[in-house]
Amino acid sequence: MTPEPKSDLQLIYTLFCDDVRLEAGNKLSFMGVFQNIMVQQLPASLIKFAVVNHWQGSGSYLSEVRILTPDRQQAIVFSEPTKFEIAAGGFADNISFFVNVTFPKAGQYLVQTLVNSNLFEEQVLTISDVTDSQLLGTSEAVN
Repeated sequence: MTPEPKSDLQLIYTLFCDDVRLEAGNKLSFMGVFQNIMVQQLPASLIKFAVVNHWQGSGSYLSEVRILTPDRQQAIVFSEPTKFEIAAGGFADNISFFVNVTFPKAGQYLVQTLVNSNLFEEQVLTISDVTDSQLLGTSEAVN
């Protein structure tokens, strides 16, 4: 099943974070939003990890998220297909939670979003190993 050629589906943003909570008033709270992961030792494991996709458009779709190793040879984690629907001119949030994700080495991992089993978007998640001295020299400014 593939999207219709005239599909107006747009991926507005993708966020990586530690957790997502549904609050009163149907609001989402994102905890621990990040774009890179710096660790002192590899392999590194994340107890909980969420990928948030915010969609705009209309129609019914199946979404999947997978994370590939830097060499693109292996998926370290993948989600089950999840159905989401968007009313005409509306939006939808699709959240994939992963537990105990292990990144075996440093590099640029690929976070792929698939729609109806076809690659829709790809984001880079950089995993870096750093020493204590490198951590002490970091800026306090938000990147």
